[in-house]
Parts: sequence; structure tokens; C-alpha cells
Amino acid sequence: MIRALFDGIGRVLGAPVLVAGVYLLTLLLAAPLTLALHDAIASHLGASVAAEQAAAGVYWEWWEEFQAQAQGFERTFTPSIIGFGAVLSNLSAFVDGAAPSGGLAVAVAFYLAAWAFLAGGVLDRLARRRRLGASAFFAACGTYFFRFLRLAVVAGLAYWLLFDLFHAWLLEDLYADVTRGITVERTAFLVRLGGYALFGALVLPVNLLLDYAKIRAVVEDRRSMLGALLAAGRFVRRRPFSTGGLYALNAGLFGLLLAGYAAVDPGIGAPDGTALWTALLIGQAYVLARVVTKLVFYASQTAYFQSQLAHAGYVAAPRPVPPEPPAAETLAHTAHDAGKAPAS
Repeated sequence: MIRALFDGIGRVLGAPVLVAGVYLLTLLLAAPLTLALHDAIASHLGASVAAEQAAAGVYWEWWEEFQAQAQGFERTFTPSIIGFGAVLSNLSAFVDGAAPSGGLAVAVAFYLAAWAFLAGGVLDRLARRRRLGASAFFAACGTYFFRFLRLAVVAGLAYWLLFDLFHAWLLEDLYADVTRGITVERTAFLVRLGGYALFGALVLPVNLLLDYAKIRAVVEDRRSMLGALLAAGRFVRRRPFSTGGLYALNAGLFGLLLAGYAAVDPGIGAPDGTALWTALLIGQAYVLARVVTKLVFYASQTAYFQSQLAHAGYVAAPRPVPPEPPAAETLAHTAHDAGKAPAS
């Protein structure tokens, strides 16, 4: 497990262009909503005294006024977006099964679609451990895109059952029944934590199975996603401690990242330009580190799978060979026809 983790880290660090590409994709998908929110804030402030106070620092009175009239994705502009508070807000929304709404839901859908397209090329690059070139990378993306869309249908159904049905029953209905007679808040909190742990114990195996299904689809060039899922299930079932332990190591790496971000996050700080730029740069460094951590998840799992099934240096899909340019084909045909012509 540890060897696979370090192998995965090495594969990701050896692919800086891949890391930069995924990071830029994150920025590009966030840019439209960022610009729209910028326009909404600028329109609400205008040339007013409130604008000067907001430019000088955090102006809570104006912020509350903006929130009172905000519509759609503008409601996401809350104090919880500042620094590490955004991480805690996202984690809270995840464990509570809160789905994004409005424009934010559209942005999330675009991100998932973009990642479904890139996932095949990303896994192919990490599995081969060498540069592919843009043409080969995007050829792999196109090859596996529709296969992963079929897999996404199964994944969506599984997550819908877990988050919409089981989550509501476990953390709302059952929790209400269990805590109805409890008068100690600490006990109710521990019951809530137990519910989260039980829910996570069901979500994580599904996530693990889907990861190895995508890995098997790419490494073995599988066309049937149902076959990839069944093969992934057999692989995980025969190696539950190793696959689960590797997943736990990756989760621990992500936990260290969160702890480091919480330690260096400046929060609101003093209302000056230096503090704002520092907070921005630290936040972007955290986003970049999250991209690396996500890729290490895939790379280490791919490395472990390849090492277990003697696929360490093998990826089934052949490397695409670009066609000759039209001029070269014309010259070849001319030479061929000249060779067939009868001697004079």
C-alpha cells in the first residue's frame, strides 16, 4: 500500500502538464460565475459610501443587505466562503446531503461532464507513466468518454439511492426516533456522529468500486462498463484490506492537506491589500494541492492495480498514430502511379 502510494505520488509529480491542465480547468469553470457575482456586487454597491467601506474591509451591514435581496447563486456569497470556512461549509453540505442549487448546480454539472471527458486521458497518462502528447491524450479522452457516461448512469443511481433515500431515513427519520427521549445534547451529538460514520461506511465502498471500474476500463481497454464493474468488484473483494488501506492512506493525505490549510489560512485579517493577496494566493495553493491529491488518488490506485495483475508496464489501448498530412499522401500516390507506368 505504501509503495503504491509513493508510486502514485511519483507519477503525478512526473506529469506537471497534467496537473496544470486540471487546475486551469477548475479556474475556467469557476470564472463565469465569478464574473457574474462580481457584476452583481458592483451593481448593488454602485458609487456609494458603502462601496468605500466595503473596499476598505469586510462591511457586515452591507453584506447582510446584499444577502437579503440576493437571488440564485448570489446567495452563495456568504461569510462561509472566507478561507477555511469554505472547506468546512462544503464538508457540512456533503455529510448532510445538501445538493447545490441554481447556477451553482449548473457549474457543478459542467465540472462533472468535463471530468468525465478528461478522466480517460488522465488515467491513461498515469497508467503509461510517460508523456502522450496532446493528440494521444485527447484521443484517449474521446475513447473513454461515452463509456464513462454509461458508468456515470450506474454511479448516479447508486448515489441517488444513498443520498436521497438512505441518508434521509438514517439521519432524519431514524435519528429523530432515537433522540426523541434524549435530553443531553452531547449524547445526541454522538448519535449524529454514529449516523455519519455508518453512512460513510456505505458511501466509501461505492466510491472505491467505481474508481477501480474506471481503472480497469482504461488499463484493460474494456468496452463493457458492466463488465468493468464486476471485474472491479472481484478485485476489491479479493483484496479488501489492501484496497481499503490504500484508500485510507489517500484520505489521510487529504486530511493532512486540510490541516495544513487550516493552520496557514489567514482568515479575514487586516483590511489591506497585502492581506487580501496573501489570502488569495494561499487559497489558490490549496486548490492546486487538492488537484494533486485527487490525481494521487487515481495514480496510486492505478499503480496498485497494475502491480497486482502484472500490468505494471502495460496498457491495452494502443498509442494512436496521427495520419500523414495530405501532401505526403499525394506524393506517395504519385510515386506509386509512376512506378506502375509502362516504360517508354
